[in-house]
Amino acid sequence: MTGVESPVYEPGHGLLKGRTAVITAAAGAGIGGATARRFLEEGARVVVSDAHVRRLKEYEAGLARQFPGAVTAVPCDVTDETQVTALFEAAVREHGRLDVVVNNAGLGGTANLVDMSDEQWSRVLDVTLNGTFRCTRAALRLMRETRGGVIVNNSSVVGWRAQAGQAHYAAAKAGVMALTRCAAIEGAEFGVRVNAVAPSLALHPHLVKVTSAELLQELTAREAFGRYAEPWEVANVIVFLASGYSSYLTGEVVAVSSQHP
Repeated sequence: MTGVESPVYEPGHGLLKGRTAVITAAAGAGIGGATARRFLEEGARVVVSDAHVRRLKEYEAGLARQFPGAVTAVPCDVTDETQVTALFEAAVREHGRLDVVVNNAGLGGTANLVDMSDEQWSRVLDVTLNGTFRCTRAALRLMRETRGGVIVNNSSVVGWRAQAGQAHYAAAKAGVMALTRCAAIEGAEFGVRVNAVAPSLALHPHLVKVTSAELLQELTAREAFGRYAEPWEVANVIVFLASGYSSYLTGEVVAVSSQHP
């Protein structure tokens, strides 16, 4: 990390005590895993989900040692409607209710538009945008019956800005922003709030593996603090959006970055 002094990891304050949350793409490293841990620290019961079954089970085991009885793992590929349905049914069956959903699943990649295949375009859109749609729809159907709940979607600053090689990802993330706003208007009728976060650069091992050092340096230099975000710093904002502290906030996209329109 470069630039200003490293951030301080704040302890939990019980902001989500007694609530049940489903978090997608939460198999360890990255924003999803950090969000699961922060939710547990804030008193929530958490259903972690991911398409990578081995990593998911390993992360669940680690969390369960620290938070016994509070975490459950349910594998789910968000491109498969049957698996999405099973995920939400399992959450309600295990905990009796659903209070919060964090749609973190997304897929990136780099390809210039002139060279991009239909498969590359469709795969990124299906995971990132369609997956968020499927999970949002499943959550709203349950929350409509219980007359309340919170959905937090993970978008990106790339949904606002232009970046070469990111047309598919940018289109998907901009779609997540629009989906968030429309779902918020519909969900308000039965007391559901829907918001999104838009991180820029939250560094974790998987991102390092698929991104060049030169690009990471360039992206870091754009940030006001002169450093990348820790995944848990994004998770802190998701906690805020899931908690009662944001009770009148819906349809918003919160930039966890200095980069916004």
